Amino acid sequence: MSWTSDWGRKIPNLLVGALAGIVGAIVTALAMAASRYWLGIMPPPESVPDRVAPLLDIDTFFDMFGTYGGYNGLKQFGIVSGLRGLLTAGIVVGVLYAIVIESRVSRRSTKWYFGVSRPAWLFLIGAVLTVWIAFVALLWPVLPGNYIGIPYSQARVLSIVALLTWFGLFAATVMLVYRATTQRAGPSAVEGEPEATVEEQPVADAVSRRGIVAAGAGAVLVWPVYRLIERMYDDATFTYDGRPYSGADIQPITPNNRFYTVTKNVVDPDVNRDRWRLEIRGAIDNDITLSFDDLQDFEQVDQESTLMCISNRIGAGLFSNAVWRGVRMRDVLMAAGVHDDAFELKLSGADAYVDTFGMDYATDENTLIVYEMNSEPLPRTHGYPVRVIVPGLFGEKNIKWVTRIEVVTEDEQGFYEQQGWGPNFVPPTRSDIFRPRTLGAGQRATFREAIPAGTTVDLRGRAFAADRGIRSVEVTTDDGETWSPATVYYPGTDLTWALWQFQWVPAQPGEYRVYSRAVDGNGDPQPSEARGIIPQGAQGYNIVTATVV
Repeated sequence: MSWTSDWGRKIPNLLVGALAGIVGAIVTALAMAASRYWLGIMPPPESVPDRVAPLLDIDTFFDMFGTYGGYNGLKQFGIVSGLRGLLTAGIVVGVLYAIVIESRVSRRSTKWYFGVSRPAWLFLIGAVLTVWIAFVALLWPVLPGNYIGIPYSQARVLSIVALLTWFGLFAATVMLVYRATTQRAGPSAVEGEPEATVEEQPVADAVSRRGIVAAGAGAVLVWPVYRLIERMYDDATFTYDGRPYSGADIQPITPNNRFYTVTKNVVDPDVNRDRWRLEIRGAIDNDITLSFDDLQDFEQVDQESTLMCISNRIGAGLFSNAVWRGVRMRDVLMAAGVHDDAFELKLSGADAYVDTFGMDYATDENTLIVYEMNSEPLPRTHGYPVRVIVPGLFGEKNIKWVTRIEVVTEDEQGFYEQQGWGPNFVPPTRSDIFRPRTLGAGQRATFREAIPAGTTVDLRGRAFAADRGIRSVEVTTDDGETWSPATVYYPGTDLTWALWQFQWVPAQPGEYRVYSRAVDGNGDPQPSEARGIIPQGAQGYNIVTATVV
């Protein structure tokens, strides 16, 4: 019987192949989800978007925000696209497998193993190895990520083995489902050739008799896949990614549960502290691998410092202040023996996030490897068990869930820097108003409520100048015609924000433009020229319109 001419037989075989591919994709998705939670391995639906995101320029990146409803929407799109891609690939491979195994060459083959012809075996093995090698090459930079904190050097090997296992499992499932559905026992007769010695059940009969069983088996597997994906969704960052610290009740030290949060991940790592290790590698005399307990051997430091996201608009709340406890990074680097040609540090997290900063920050006494936040273990969302704090730089440089610090001898770019952010990651001096509450931010903010003329308005705000400290704050209520000194009631330190207040008594009804300006510890005033967050962070005045009645 000719495969090329017998369409009555060809279509059922293609359908069986597609069914086998769908079941294979479902089984593989289940294995990936289980591996993610039990072994911490980042599956392709997450690792591929992570690999691709840094390759997008900033404009494209933000255009996609608009298209898919913000960063969380983009994350959801990436995961859904990955799962759709897996299902589509399953169908394609399943159909191709059907074509190969039912081809003239396959059916003529005298080499059959477990009911599968040698050409079909070669097709599956070749497909698995080709896809595996392609994925390893594509995902190489993110393969060391591991969500439960398996050490960097081991995590890459584990990810490579997992990819081969997943793809091999997919191929085996396709083969077994197709074999069971067609009840193939060996080579069949080929038109123009002698009759085979082993009979084969017609595929059309197999579809009606066994196809329903195979489809049912695939349907049963949908439930555990759904439950694992549901668990991932419930554990996802969608509810807290982009959480600001705003409002009229801002405190000098931000409570841990209100500290601003930004993450690139769909689900943040849940690192096992006992498995976690910090590897120090690169241009050093001695490779060092530290456990959590090893950090206690270094001098312990308590330090208050403020973090701010580079995407924080003027007047917005993506920054917070905390007291951190840990060890000086320079002490760890001294133990490793840094070479003279060291240029910068390249840091990696358990979530495969990578960023860099120069040796001047690496050896600064204020740069810490920390494990406590406000006298408590680091929360999971803020890098448990260990993260890096680098005062003077935007938050993206303060790596969470850090697993590797590499001393490199040339300039390298991190996750967001590859998109075009920077090259300056030092926050400009800024100030804003957080009380009374406002609508909006930047230069288009308004107080939520009208102010009665003659009443005292307690204006309060924040000022921040990275690691330069705040010397003074002034307030204007007449659009910059006159400036009056504000009271800095919480000066903080050179590494923190300062909190200020000003008593304003508007005498006449009307509209007023109210804003502040800060002077940093070096005596340099806050920049007045407005600038958006792209590519080096926002600057300018937080101008709030007040309606006095």
